[in-house]
Amino acid sequence: MISREQAWTLVQADPAAAVHLLCELSAELDRLKTEFATLRKEVERLRDQLAKNSRNSSKPPSSDGLNKPKPKSLRPRGQRKSGGQKGHQGHTLRMVQQPHHTVPHCVTQCECCGRSLTEQKPDRVEKRQVFDIPEPRVEVTEHQAEMKTCSCGHVNQAPFPDNVNAPVQYGTRIRAAATYLKDYQLLPYERLGEIMRELLGCPSFSEGTLANITGQCAARLEQTDETLRELAAQVQLAGFDETGVRAEGTLRWVHSVSTDHLTWYFPHAKRGNIGMDEAGVLPNFKGRAVHDFWEAYLNYDCLHAFCNAHLLRELTFLWERQQQRWTKDMIDLLLEIKEATEVAANDDLCTLAPGDLARFQARYFQIVIDGLDNNPFQKRAPDKRRGRAKQSKAWNLLNRFRKYAGEILAFMYDFSVPFDNNLSERDLRMVKVKQKISGTIRSSAGLLNFCRIRSYVSTARKNGLSALQALQRVFEGTPFLPLPLPLA
Repeated sequence: MISREQAWTLVQADPAAAVHLLCELSAELDRLKTEFATLRKEVERLRDQLAKNSRNSSKPPSSDGLNKPKPKSLRPRGQRKSGGQKGHQGHTLRMVQQPHHTVPHCVTQCECCGRSLTEQKPDRVEKRQVFDIPEPRVEVTEHQAEMKTCSCGHVNQAPFPDNVNAPVQYGTRIRAAATYLKDYQLLPYERLGEIMRELLGCPSFSEGTLANITGQCAARLEQTDETLRELAAQVQLAGFDETGVRAEGTLRWVHSVSTDHLTWYFPHAKRGNIGMDEAGVLPNFKGRAVHDFWEAYLNYDCLHAFCNAHLLRELTFLWERQQQRWTKDMIDLLLEIKEATEVAANDDLCTLAPGDLARFQARYFQIVIDGLDNNPFQKRAPDKRRGRAKQSKAWNLLNRFRKYAGEILAFMYDFSVPFDNNLSERDLRMVKVKQKISGTIRSSAGLLNFCRIRSYVSTARKNGLSALQALQRVFEGTPFLPLPLPLA
């Protein structure tokens, strides 16, 4: 750079050189402006990335690290105090009428004078009961099948029960307990084997034994799993979600279908439509699918409803980072509609009043219009490369609200549609817990077995059957299956 005096001297001495220098400086200034604008956008992008957490984006809570955001619920403070409510039936130990053991404690002499009271009957007896588990002991049942030779020479043998097919084996209760601890309580192999030996009294329980038992359980559930898939495709309302999990050292995806009475998991190498088509539920699904705004779901010809919890987090991010007023107005509106539908549902109504529907719709679209006015569509400059100009996060979100109003407000028109997709997220949470404990699943077959067993157990629990009872029925040859009627 040259000073003003040097520039004036140059203009007087050589005007052509001065004009050339001016052009160079102007070009350099344009280049610096462009570079500055690019760096500024990059800084904003990095700041936005650092500002995202589990409260204002779809990032999982585990990604927050030590810098966890302060709890800040979007829901208004409730009227009830925390803890048990008035009239709530508590759960505590109560005395039983027929205890298994009775231990008498006798009075043999008077504490005052020392007189013997051995032969005297008690005036009354105070009872106290202790609940405990017996010393672990495995009971061995020996099955003896008679063999008799007929006079014709034929040797006849009595048949063994169907579930007794080896000289030495574990029974249905132990196999159900091992599967329960491994694939429901998610204990690692080593700790599970220790529990089986020390707590349940099993003499030898290796990793191979555990793997064989869970493999047998999954094999017995093959037909049940296929039935759950067919039932999932027939329901009128279901939540869909997917999550990544590592198996054999590579990323796999577990797709889920969730209703109030059914859960079904399907593992696949792909997250999008290839995996969903292979699962075989969405291609034949004619009900309403509740999900987040993952574009792959919109490729299926069924009714849709969006998870508003995801939208609230995106709105919260824009409000905190950019202070756009329309985002706060939309948050308040969605929560107000949610409260209104809950009040109406508690009054046994199936829909909001026509006036309330019209008022909420008008406010919804007015908020979208106000947001679009403050976030205009960006047109690409003629001298730039072809293609669509990259839009801001706010404009993309507004376009979603404008284009998919029916799917976002589906819970307002139909009370059977949930406000969010939390049911699916809860059902998938244990898959992430499994990976956090194990790090990775050793084989694709192991992942398939895990998904099959979890599908069955979750479905059984949703229908009032305990996980342990459901698994015991598998090894007894009578697995539980939900009736299709409650799902329709």
